Amino acid sequence: MHNNPTRKKIRFLLVEDDLDHAAILTRAMKGQPFDCELHHVENGVDALAYLRHEPPFQASADPDVVLLDLKLPKLSGHEVLSEIRKDPELADIPVIILSTSNAESDIKNVYQNHANSYLVKPLDFQSFRKMAEDLQEYWGQWNNVPRRSTPRYKGG
Repeated sequence: MHNNPTRKKIRFLLVEDDLDHAAILTRAMKGQPFDCELHHVENGVDALAYLRHEPPFQASADPDVVLLDLKLPKLSGHEVLSEIRKDPELADIPVIILSTSNAESDIKNVYQNHANSYLVKPLDFQSFRKMAEDLQEYWGQWNNVPRRSTPRYKGG
């Protein structure tokens, strides 16, 4: 399965203010046999700037998938998701919520705002690593996402 020649490099944007959680996910993804890039920003304002190629992220690569925490400084994950879905240049990017919350209200809200998935962060590293591997395999091998040869965002 891991030798599938049709597998493509997958780019994730991780929007996570908890540096320990970001380090765990980064470490888990680096240990997998899948070809991926993981870019990390720590708040909602930076997430939108990254996606829109605004300073200081003018040279940022378009992510194939956004991994979005809900509890973020500056703009919450709910607000970031809403902005992504309202922006025609960004609306087709898959957004996976990666949160410690399993509150029904959070789950319902993000699906109403067209999140693609809602994952509760595992408490132990082995489970976190398994989740990272599954994310990479699903999004890098099985799922097809829109690819562009030029940066996605042209708006202002």
